[in-house]
Amino acid sequence: MREQIIDTLRSEVLSGVWSNDAPVREHTLAERFGVSRGPIRDALLQLSQEGVLVYRPNKGVRVNTPPSEGERQLLQSMRREMEAFCLKQCIGELTGEDDEQLEGILADLSSACGRGDLSAITDSDLALHRYLVRRASRELERVWLSITSRVLMDYSRIDQFDEIVAEHIAIVKAVRKRDYMAAQKALNANII
Repeated sequence: MREQIIDTLRSEVLSGVWSNDAPVREHTLAERFGVSRGPIRDALLQLSQEGVLVYRPNKGVRVNTPPSEGERQLLQSMRREMEAFCLKQCIGELTGEDDEQLEGILADLSSACGRGDLSAITDSDLALHRYLVRRASRELERVWLSITSRVLMDYSRIDQFDEIVAEHIAIVKAVRKRDYMAAQKALNANII
């Protein structure tokens, strides 16, 4: 349940359901998810460590603001480097089961784009990239998630559904062919 709460809140913040600097109340979330405050506290701590939320003295937990332009460019560069590294580490180890998982995430992304469901688009987009990072290194996944979550707080292409789907199709197609160079090129085209 804790992971579901974290994923739901992250997705909502990144898709703009929550506004910047909005207060995040434990008791409201506990009621919403039907859990005690413990799992909510854990979720808020995790999202604060990722940079999605921030604790401000005398204001409590709030939605963080997007990074500055300079920070965003640095974070995007770090994200591209990390994803390329992880892709290189795992591409030769991927199996048909991995291909099926990626195709399933891609289908979810395409469906979300078809519905215009911003929260589901963000969730599926993140899930596809995260799958490849996790497949390479669970340890790097945590670092990658904190970088990527901050970058996506300023995600300006959320309404360009056809481009989002096409870019992810290119990534999955190259990965299925085990073509590292094409996959890296597709990742770089997507992470802008």
